[in-house]
Amino acid sequence: MTYGLTFFMALVVAAIATPVSMKLANKWGAIAYPGGRHVHTKPIPRLGGVAIYAAFWISALIMQVWDEQMTGLFLGSTLILGVGIWDDIRGMRPFVKLFWQIAAASVLLAFSFSMNVISLPFMDKVVDFNKLGLGVVGLILMIFWVVGLMNTVNVSDGLDGLAAGICFLVALLLFWSANRIGQLPAAHLTLALAGALLGFLFFNFPPARVFMGDSGSMFLGYIIGGVSIMGLLKTATILGLVFPLLVLGMPVTDLTFAIIRRKLRGQSMATADRGHLHHRLLDAGLSQRAAVLSMYGISACFGVAAVLGAKGQWIWALAMLLVVFALLIIILMRRTAMLAVFNRRHSK
Repeated sequence: MTYGLTFFMALVVAAIATPVSMKLANKWGAIAYPGGRHVHTKPIPRLGGVAIYAAFWISALIMQVWDEQMTGLFLGSTLILGVGIWDDIRGMRPFVKLFWQIAAASVLLAFSFSMNVISLPFMDKVVDFNKLGLGVVGLILMIFWVVGLMNTVNVSDGLDGLAAGICFLVALLLFWSANRIGQLPAAHLTLALAGALLGFLFFNFPPARVFMGDSGSMFLGYIIGGVSIMGLLKTATILGLVFPLLVLGMPVTDLTFAIIRRKLRGQSMATADRGHLHHRLLDAGLSQRAAVLSMYGISACFGVAAVLGAKGQWIWALAMLLVVFALLIIILMRRTAMLAVFNRRHSK
């Protein structure tokens, strides 16, 4: 029943706070205008991250025992929310944003967050960097982990309801994993996140009336990264390191291809383009809603593979991952192949 209250409270607060965030966005000028690589056709407020933040932390404050790590997660996520709000209203250069992402992740260092003890996938072995005299490695890994997840979620925020829906699935699966290994604080936090996202999705599912903005996508990545360190990565379970990455397999693959694609073109990694997975699906003729639902399905397959792996059914998990990765590569390469054929025809 306590789990249900955590989820329901976050959902209700998000449903109430989202219209408020829309009014704030209109008042402060945090509006996403159509054009360029954007696919929406009318101005839409993009400060929904404020509502997700409020719903998550109100639920966590009431339902959770407050400790040192909760304080660190609250302070760091509040900092990154403020950075995101500034970016949504005024705009921010990519490397300035990266600086603040690193700063927000570094806040956790003062509150006993680290990856000094991690478990290795596929091997029943635990690595303790402190015992190896490499404690600084665990701290660097922690910062890299949180910053990486912030940018991974940010990459997935390209269509109505996409990032919120994917992170909703991530939160539910991380709740399953945390509850399974008895990490009750992490279980409550992931349920609070799931409830906040579902309440926000009432307004964000296509056709969206509000976007979460960078304030929302960076906050989500920060919380997922921080909570996974609190409850999952520090346990000596065989899937401790790879579970969050498996669940976020689709945006991680999309981000990896984006980095490779831009490097091959001689562009900065921060350069925006229309080569992401959701753009490829739209170019293939899918509607926004169909593309979003397709990507929900792909994310769900990654989640099922993670669950199968956690249960020790590695053969089925690997088989599903191979199929899903093959599908992603086909989609990501499809437009490139078509353009190559088109260019050859017109060069003759």
